[in-house]
Amino acid sequence: MKRTTLRFLGIEKGAVLQEARVFNDHQLDPRRCSQVITKLLYLLNQGETFTKVEATEVFFAVTKLFQSRDLGLRRMVYVIIKELSPSADEVIIVTSSLMKDMTSKTDMYRANAIRVLCRITDGTLLTQIERYLKQAIVDKNPVVASAALVSGIHLLQTNPEIVKRWSNEVQEAVQSRAALVQFHALALLHQIRQNDRLAVNKLVSNLTKGSVRSPLAQCLLIRYTSQVIRESASNTQTGDRPFYDFLEGCLRHKAEMVIFEAARAITELNGVTSRELTPAITVLQLFLSSTKPVLRFAAVRTLNKVAMTHPIVVTNCNIDMESLISDQNRSIATLAITTLLKTGNESSVDRLMKQITTFMSDIADEFKIVVIEAIRSLCLKFPLKHRSLMNFLSNILREEGGFEYKKAIVDSIVILIRDIPEAKESGLLHLCEFIEDCEFTYLSTQILHFLGIEGPKTSDPSKYIRYIYNRVHLENATVRAGAVSTLAKFGAMVDSLKPRIFVLLRRCLFDTDDEVRDRATLYLNTLGADGAVVETGEDVKEFLFGSLDIPLVNLERSLKNYEPSEESFDINSVPKEVKIQPLAEKKAPGKKPTGLGGPPPGPPSTIDAYEKLLLSIPEFANFGKLFKSSAPVELTEAETEYAVNVVKHIFDGHVVFQYNCTNTIPEQLLENVTVIVDASEAEEFAEVASKPLRSLPYDSPGQTFVAFEKPEGVPAVGKFSNMLRFIVKEVDPSTGEAEDDGVEDEYQLEELEVVAADYMLKVGVSNFRNAWESMGPDCERVDEYGLGPRENLAEAVNAVINLLGMQPCEGTEVVPSNSRSHTCLLSGVYIGNVKVLVRLQFGIDGPKDVAMKLAVRSEDEAVSDVIHEIVASG
Repeated sequence: MKRTTLRFLGIEKGAVLQEARVFNDHQLDPRRCSQVITKLLYLLNQGETFTKVEATEVFFAVTKLFQSRDLGLRRMVYVIIKELSPSADEVIIVTSSLMKDMTSKTDMYRANAIRVLCRITDGTLLTQIERYLKQAIVDKNPVVASAALVSGIHLLQTNPEIVKRWSNEVQEAVQSRAALVQFHALALLHQIRQNDRLAVNKLVSNLTKGSVRSPLAQCLLIRYTSQVIRESASNTQTGDRPFYDFLEGCLRHKAEMVIFEAARAITELNGVTSRELTPAITVLQLFLSSTKPVLRFAAVRTLNKVAMTHPIVVTNCNIDMESLISDQNRSIATLAITTLLKTGNESSVDRLMKQITTFMSDIADEFKIVVIEAIRSLCLKFPLKHRSLMNFLSNILREEGGFEYKKAIVDSIVILIRDIPEAKESGLLHLCEFIEDCEFTYLSTQILHFLGIEGPKTSDPSKYIRYIYNRVHLENATVRAGAVSTLAKFGAMVDSLKPRIFVLLRRCLFDTDDEVRDRATLYLNTLGADGAVVETGEDVKEFLFGSLDIPLVNLERSLKNYEPSEESFDINSVPKEVKIQPLAEKKAPGKKPTGLGGPPPGPPSTIDAYEKLLLSIPEFANFGKLFKSSAPVELTEAETEYAVNVVKHIFDGHVVFQYNCTNTIPEQLLENVTVIVDASEAEEFAEVASKPLRSLPYDSPGQTFVAFEKPEGVPAVGKFSNMLRFIVKEVDPSTGEAEDDGVEDEYQLEELEVVAADYMLKVGVSNFRNAWESMGPDCERVDEYGLGPRENLAEAVNAVINLLGMQPCEGTEVVPSNSRSHTCLLSGVYIGNVKVLVRLQFGIDGPKDVAMKLAVRSEDEAVSDVIHEIVASG
């Protein structure tokens, strides 16, 4: 392969096109012609483009090669014609030659001609050759039949109606004794019927009775059977699972691919029981000792997935998997290790750790990370074994490795410290020892930050001071600054250490870096009392440990926009809501952004623009401070006469709807534009003011407003019907002037809803656990809810997040695949500027039913109750 590539290296299109003139020679040289075609194919596959003239000239020259009887050259001709993709006019030139080959006595000609014809023809020509294609499907030669069937699979995408007429022939081909023909026929037949569930059920029912001989076709049939089982409404209702006996019977097939496909299908069944899994696990266990690496890999990977949901069933394979730890294929060895860690019991932990220690040095970092995550899960499963597992993590932390690998170890140690109290002291010491040699600035600063939170809570906080202060002398400026902050936190939390910390911070005043000196100065002034042993005030602790309840990106932007003046910067002016920009905004052609419906990027500028706009309207000036503005909600379809979207502005006792309108008809001028809002399905809302739009010329966005009063501080919800009402005047295209007289008209808009999430700002916290503990249990409310049947936990998690409109924290909105339990952390600010934290614990109760435990903490117990009411009614 390498030699072939080097032979073509540096060839030029012009030179090859010159060589293509050999196609016109009277005495054709098949070998030379094949070489030239190969060069042309190479250029095409390297992304070289031919002009229309060049492609046409090559195509016509290639058609002259049909006069050659050389089999090798003829095959190259077929390939180049397919790659050149000739136009409709050019296809006519070659059609007669291809149709002649399609009815030839040479099977190689017939099969290839069918493939080429079906690739280059359109629907009109296809009807002319349909009779030949039907005959080819049931041809005795398997190569010809397979070529016709594969062509049918491709044609189904462009000419489905024609291909569907071949059902009888395809059904006959399914009974073929040729393995590939049966495989291709089954694939085509299923695609023809895939939109008819009853037809697919009937197909599977007929074929599972034993008429499929081809192992490839049998694998396809297993997949289709699994699909039918998944779609069956009676999956687990009666305890009878349709077609399960067929899958179990396939476990005794003579072909290994069929056995594995059946075993995998059984393990992936929804709500599969241990009894159903047993026969599949048995055959996978046999594959573990196979001499073929591909079978060992397939088996251990499948068992690894099963271990996530049914670890006990997989324990019978542990002895076989232990022998795979030394497998030459490192992928197999890694999967074996991680599976053993998921299924092992407490007594086997020490033995596994010894085996893993020798194994870790032989694998790449990406495999090591997988093992680390499995060890972390094992430690959380058996907390009494934390000492040996923590020592293992500490040892490998000192070995060579990349950033992601070291980060995975540090993250695992941090999680174990947080979740296993007995592991805190040893874990923190391991981290302190690591930062002495850590080459990654990010990891050093993160460890120092964590030490500042957990270190002061230990029985002997003083033993960590030496490690932290060493960073002030031996590290770069970023780490030194982090060490200063950590020292300050120890001084604030441990009063007995304050004099010592005070001395160390004073030494930092002579650092060469501005950031380090500034932090030392700030913390010395904050701690105060000149280092005396006095109790640190709560305001100081809040400053050092309190969670920043505003997004950093908002704070950064506000600071950049701040203009120095006599009035100091007010941190309360920084917007708290996190505005998430869509990945790609779909915009209809010719449709302009409608007013402030397409706000400038960035949360502060958006909310500032809205607030300035609303304050400039006298009717809304006394509504108070704007709490939240929603993203624009479209009320019209794309490509309609008028484009309208609405922004919901939430105040404590009012809601203002801002309708952003655009007139997309050049020949019309709209005047006195208003929106008539029907609030009959929103009983708690009462309309109090509206502001019409005087004029709406073509392609010039404008706004009209409607304001509603609602009970103060109450998350009132409701549905609103909207009717756009206006006076339309015709515009003379030549002069651009509108007529004096107009006609009153109306345009129906989509309905609009105010939901509970509109009263919540998405505000993240930097450390959820600290924020949760500092909030205290006084205003905590806990209850359990049944969320009914769901496809998976991810669907349930997303539904609750969307219902509450809160900000997910620490990446907990992501649910691991096949997970049967999950914890999600949310934070936000409720209307009235009340901070709210939510801890959601999900679990699968029964086959698909999801249960949820909801714990809410807030600064107001009434708000905690409201959150529960939202979930209960949602």
